[in-house]
Amino acid sequence: MSIMRLLSLLVALCGMALSAVPAAAADLAAGKEKAEMCVACHGENGISQTENIPSLAGQPDQFIQWQLVFFRSGTRKNEQMQPIVEQLSNDDIRNLGAYFASLDPPKSPDDDNPDLSQKGAQAAVGRRCASCHTDSYAGTKAVARVAGQREEYLVKALHDYKSSVRSGGGMAAMAEVAFPLSEEEITALSHYLAHLKQASP
Repeated sequence: MSIMRLLSLLVALCGMALSAVPAAAADLAAGKEKAEMCVACHGENGISQTENIPSLAGQPDQFIQWQLVFFRSGTRKNEQMQPIVEQLSNDDIRNLGAYFASLDPPKSPDDDNPDLSQKGAQAAVGRRCASCHTDSYAGTKAVARVAGQREEYLVKALHDYKSSVRSGGGMAAMAEVAFPLSEEEITALSHYLAHLKQASP
């Protein structure tokens, strides 16, 4: 099954699940208040200052919601996240998704290795990353924003997908992409994406 077909199936299933439950409008103020518990790891305003911890600011609403659902159900596992998400209600998850999506994404650092970024750009084209993450790599719906994400976290995420450590939404599509990646490609791709200048989704 192609990557695009897998992604389309995932988004369709997510949409069906979301539409099956009557949803109240998200409460940004409540989301901001609940997000206080996220600051210690994910940083003020959703911008991480901690190695291997992703920034959440500017991530698509549905992406945040579904990752929290996957953590809460145990489909995606993390010792630090598990006790936190177990306390979240569906409304909390909806509010957190809307809140983090409303924040400005982190600003990309200046590129200190343009040659490596060029190799990463070539890898991104070769692996068709934009077909899911959009041309600006800002993500959409249940697909993550990867532009401007922490570089070492992107390396970790690709390694986790490659080794099947990470599961949850998009796992099948990402595993298909990440499995054949060489270490050089992972390094270059992560550097390129981390240093992309930001664009709105």
